[in-house]
Amino acid sequence: MGPLSGRRAHLTQACTVPRPIEALIHPEALAHNLARARAAAPDAQLWAVVKANAYGHGIERAFPGLRSADGFALLDLAEAERLRALDWRGPILLLEGVFDPRDLELCSRLNLWHVVHCTEQIDWLAAHKTQQPHRVFLKMNSGMSRLGFTPQAFRSAWVRLNALPQVDEITLVTHFSDADGPRGIAHQVATFEAASADLPGERSLSNSAAILRHGVRSDWVRAGILSYGSAPDFPEHDIRHWNLQPAMTLRSRLIATQQLQPGDTVGYGSRYTATAPQRIGIVACGYADGYPRHAGPDTPVLVDGVRTGTVGRVSMDMLAVDLTPVPAAGVGSEVTLWGNGPHGSLLAIDDVAHAAGTIGYELMCAVAPRVPVK
Repeated sequence: MGPLSGRRAHLTQACTVPRPIEALIHPEALAHNLARARAAAPDAQLWAVVKANAYGHGIERAFPGLRSADGFALLDLAEAERLRALDWRGPILLLEGVFDPRDLELCSRLNLWHVVHCTEQIDWLAAHKTQQPHRVFLKMNSGMSRLGFTPQAFRSAWVRLNALPQVDEITLVTHFSDADGPRGIAHQVATFEAASADLPGERSLSNSAAILRHGVRSDWVRAGILSYGSAPDFPEHDIRHWNLQPAMTLRSRLIATQQLQPGDTVGYGSRYTATAPQRIGIVACGYADGYPRHAGPDTPVLVDGVRTGTVGRVSMDMLAVDLTPVPAAGVGSEVTLWGNGPHGSLLAIDDVAHAAGTIGYELMCAVAPRVPVK
């Protein structure tokens, strides 16, 4: 090997500093938020909802903060297997039930509880051969109109399930469509209670918004978005109101600065034009990292813990921020896209989502695989 080749090899080895964007998961915040749910529903057993890979946080990373739950609720059999691999021996609930009769074999092997929301799932259970009867959650469509038996068909579905030797206990479940809004849940609770009157079994009613806002009695409650530090009824209430903590921080750094003069434009489409001298910073974060391309102007960002806003259109790998409130910021300054910032600062994911015309759920789930997660 000649001297030039050796020098190239040395440079390749030396230039291994990763791009300065990362997501941090905070197990202590998950535990805090779950405790808030338990305090709001002290007489209920608590599901920690970990569908969609724990809302993008990662099941394995979220598990230590959520293991005080009474059970875990999710969608995918593969995610249920991951929980069992973590030595979780408590209840696991499949929120949409099984998608194929062959899935019942894994339910038997892993001792999974599962929702039954249609006649086909009852047919599959009736044909399933198992030595261990299944715990099922019979779902009513009380007004959401996604999954579940109509109130008129609910009792006959229960009767049929109850007659099957493949079925053990039957829990009654429904899902609220307006627990976070002005319509509320009273109409659905009334429908559910009328159609399930005198049927035995536990009830599972409340989602995150219902847990915090309505306090309806339920044997099981489902803590979803609140567990991850997003307010289920934002913008009416924020996480400070509900005493929730961000479970995820997305952060990066400034990789360049630019000094604008009046008339200078920023980014694709020249969506932003400076009207006065202005200094901006370029952040190593873009829509390929999961940051919303459709984020509006002045979407909140923290630079060195100081709140400022975006400038111009979000690119694939970069976005621009106004440095006017942070005159000392420069290359290497820490940028908090959402979550916990330096010096005790905080940027709630709901604030960012609202500016982008979406919800915190989507941002959590959209963080791209190329972003390192710690």
